[in-house]
Amino acid sequence: MKKVGNHNSISRKLYLGLGLMLIFSLNSFAQTAVPAVAPAATPPAAVATQGGDAAKGKELFNANCAACHKLDAKATGPMLRGISAKHDMAWIYKWVHNSSDMIKSGDAAAVKVFEENNKSVMTAFPQLTEADINDIIAYTSEPKAEAPVAAGTASVPGTGGNDSSISNNVILGALALVMVMLVVMLFLVNNVLTKVAKANGIEVAPKTPTTPIWKAFARNQFLVLVTSIFLLLSGAYFVYGFLMQVGVDQDYEPIQPIHYSHRIHAGSNGISCKYCHSSARVSKNAGIPSLNVCMNCHKNISEVSDTTATPDHSKAFYDGEIQKLYTAVGWDQATQKYTGKTQPVKWVRIHNLPDFVYFNHSQHVTVAGIECQTCHGPVQTYEVQKQFAPLTMGWCINCHRKTEVKMEGNDYYTKIHEELSKKYGVDKLTAAQMGGLECGKCHY
Repeated sequence: MKKVGNHNSISRKLYLGLGLMLIFSLNSFAQTAVPAVAPAATPPAAVATQGGDAAKGKELFNANCAACHKLDAKATGPMLRGISAKHDMAWIYKWVHNSSDMIKSGDAAAVKVFEENNKSVMTAFPQLTEADINDIIAYTSEPKAEAPVAAGTASVPGTGGNDSSISNNVILGALALVMVMLVVMLFLVNNVLTKVAKANGIEVAPKTPTTPIWKAFARNQFLVLVTSIFLLLSGAYFVYGFLMQVGVDQDYEPIQPIHYSHRIHAGSNGISCKYCHSSARVSKNAGIPSLNVCMNCHKNISEVSDTTATPDHSKAFYDGEIQKLYTAVGWDQATQKYTGKTQPVKWVRIHNLPDFVYFNHSQHVTVAGIECQTCHGPVQTYEVQKQFAPLTMGWCINCHRKTEVKMEGNDYYTKIHEELSKKYGVDKLTAAQMGGLECGKCHY
């Protein structure tokens, strides 16, 4: 009998491919030694001053002193770390209880501190006992914590980010190898079958020519008509959808000249939206807060806390943005004075309505009592402010249809509410039933 192929050669190729794939996988998953990391140095013990409690002192410092003082930098008042080394405790007790009396009495040290700090008068704290002051001094006497030294680290296989990429490469390589082996096997099988057919005198029937599918489709007038109508309707649908998005800037998130984090201000610190956007209560526009509003707080806050940092933005990044604010308003942090050299901040506007649309913030915020988040989204979670709502006519109308008018303590709508509630047979009227769908309300 005539041989039709060497099948042992095919098996050898398969075994060789599997062996190479196994060796490649084992080498890729080989583990490397992880260098030992030296343990962090133990922080120095807290310095006890006059028997004070540094933990209680920190609470008292944050409640009474942090508005004007910092531990390691000059603010409205002098830096306070190590202040006990500059003045004796008896002097500090008198100064905290009533600094103005000491200045008037002509105390040399008191007058010097007063002059060095732009003649800023310190608030008297007669309610603080000497024990409380001892606690504060104990806190200010603690040594400054050194920044931890970044040690070289090596990722442990199975836990680090590189292992994920290695595993993916192994899987992709194995799949590629399997695909190559399958192609080779199909090629070899085809050759074997061809040889077998020739050896047995089997002839393969030639392919009969058929009509190309595009010619058959073109000859069928019904299919051509249905397809043309379908394409026209589909095209009209997509064109309409595209045109309806013109001027809709939902999720618009521009980069601002100064990175302002609503997450920190409205979220972590709980600052009310109307504190900065105060004109929203009494005006058509919410307005962009002036930099003077920012300086109400940032005159004494020149850096953020360590817990403010995120994987995307470090503490140094946020501190740098505060420095941009100081540059814009001309604030000299060292002297705690304005230099008079200012620079305009070119904020990028996010929310824009067409000129033919009338929207009044005060009517919604003050009269209707609508929360800012209703239109602007959960701003307290936004790192970068964006446009939350589409602000389309349909979106506004839907809101008017489902929002009930608040009548509690609102005598302005009492009479009209009674008349319209009888007309519509309801207890609560929506803004739409109160005329919120009239064209002239928004288009004038």
